[in-house]
Amino acid sequence: MYPQNHNYNSFQSTITGEGTASVARSFMQRVFTWMAVALAITAFVAYQFSASESLMSSLITQEGLTGLGWLVMLSPLGFVLAMSFGFQRMSSATLTLVFGGYSIVMGMSLSFILLTFTASSIFQTFAVTAGMFGTMAFLGYTTKTDLTKFGSLLMMGLIGIILASVINMFLGSSTLEYIISFLGVVIFTGLTAYDTQKLKRMSAQLEEGSESAKKLTIMGALTLYLDFINLFLFLLRFLGERR
Repeated sequence: MYPQNHNYNSFQSTITGEGTASVARSFMQRVFTWMAVALAITAFVAYQFSASESLMSSLITQEGLTGLGWLVMLSPLGFVLAMSFGFQRMSSATLTLVFGGYSIVMGMSLSFILLTFTASSIFQTFAVTAGMFGTMAFLGYTTKTDLTKFGSLLMMGLIGIILASVINMFLGSSTLEYIISFLGVVIFTGLTAYDTQKLKRMSAQLEEGSESAKKLTIMGALTLYLDFINLFLFLLRFLGERR
C-alpha cells in the first residue's frame, strides 16, 4: 500500500489566480471531505466482502487467490499510477470516478484483514489512526515551520522501507518486519503533516471553482487517503489482535 502521489510539480504550473485564506480553508475542507467519502466506501466494501462467504470465495479459495483476487491485490498500484501520471489529460469528473473505483478495489483488498484480525482490535486501531492523523494534519495546516526538508527525508525513508519490505519477503525476518513497521508509522505520521502543508500552500494559487482546483482536490484527497491507509496498516501490525 506504500505508493504515494507527490507528482504535483508539473500540475502546479497550470494553476492560476490569487488565493486567500478563505479559499485555502474551502479547498482543504473539500479535500478532507473526499478523503472521508473514499474511506467510508473502502470500509463499507471491506465489511461487505468479509461478511459474505460467496464474495470472499470470488477472491480466495482453499487453493489460494483466484484470478480476481490477484487482480484486486495488484490493481491498486495501477490506479495510483494512472491518476498520478494521467491527471493532466483526465477531466475532474474522470478523476473522481477513478478515485471512487480505487476506493472500492481497496475495500475488496482490505477485506482480508477483517478475517485476520479481531473486529475490536481493528476498531481500536482505526480510532488510534484517526487521532494521530487528525493531530498531524492539524499541525501541518497550522505550523509556520517549512516542512519541505522533512518531506524529502520522509520520501527517502519511504523508498527505504519499500526496498526493505521486498528483501524481507525472501528473508522472513520478524526483527526486520518490526523495524519496517515502526519506521512505517513514523514516516506516514510525518507525511500526513507534510502533505497537508503542501496542499494548503498550493491552494493559495488556486482559482476557486476552476477545473484545476477540482482536479487538485481529488489528487489531494488521494494523497491523504494513502497516508491514512498506510498509517492504519502499519499500526495494525502493533495493535492488531489476530483471530
